Amino acid sequence: MTIYVLRKLAFFVGAVFVASVAIFLLIRGAGGNVAAVVLGKSATPEAINALAHVYGLDRPLPVQYADWISNMLRGDFGRSFRTNESVADLVTARLSISIPLSLSGLILGLLIAIPVGTYAARNVGTPSGAVLALVSQVGVAVPVFWAGILLSLLFGVRLGWLPTGGWTPWSQSVTEALRSLVLPVLSLGLIMAATLIRYVRSAVLDVMNQDYLRTALAVGMTRTQALLHVGLRNAALPLVTIIGLQIAELIGGTVIIETVFSLPGLSRMILANVAAREVIVVQSTVMIIIVFVITVNLLVDLLYGVLDPRVRATR
Repeated sequence: MTIYVLRKLAFFVGAVFVASVAIFLLIRGAGGNVAAVVLGKSATPEAINALAHVYGLDRPLPVQYADWISNMLRGDFGRSFRTNESVADLVTARLSISIPLSLSGLILGLLIAIPVGTYAARNVGTPSGAVLALVSQVGVAVPVFWAGILLSLLFGVRLGWLPTGGWTPWSQSVTEALRSLVLPVLSLGLIMAATLIRYVRSAVLDVMNQDYLRTALAVGMTRTQALLHVGLRNAALPLVTIIGLQIAELIGGTVIIETVFSLPGLSRMILANVAAREVIVVQSTVMIIIVFVITVNLLVDLLYGVLDPRVRATR
């Protein structure tokens, strides 16, 4: 297990390094002179040179990269060109919205998908199983922004139960902040659940056809007992991978949902800073997100090794 973990950690470090180089070079390549991009077309050469000198943009690229990485390792993610605010402060302020939104959407999706998918697998070939499979297929085809609009029209406009947009800070009212998140979380969670139901159903069906489950039934276990005591661990293996991929996709869904519901979260901040040419803010924030995604993949690999010892021997 130790060698397996060390291999995965080495891959994690290598992936982070490659990603950081790619982000750094892509932003420099796409923007050309970063100082000129920030100041705009009307900037004078003197102003461009002055800004480049202040932020160290006139130094060789390897030096700029080394400074950026060393600063990030110390917790210094840079500062905004426009407001001189710390990127760390900007990110932290918005994580109080994005983390509850993403985490709640994921939990809701799992709470729906696992029991519904298991029920659909156990009742395959019956009318109820067919209906659940059809509903999940329709849910996969619904874009997350369309789900957000429909939920807003129903619960916000028609029934008037929940706000259709905007954000109330936690410090002002916890209750109103939670109400602001209900519809966005439902939008993310329901669409994610529709996707996960199909994978849960497929994984449970595969387990139900295995010899070890038939053996459990033969020794006197009921179908439910055999599935709970023998099948779930094996069914969890493919689901762990899918959940890891869904977490990465959740970031893209959060961008759309934060825009639909006017939530000042991290994803919306990135879009605003791209439009404002805040190169350093975008560079550091995207790097933080990529490190998070790679970390999730690392945890998925380690969990895979815990659930299935055969993986540790082959990878």
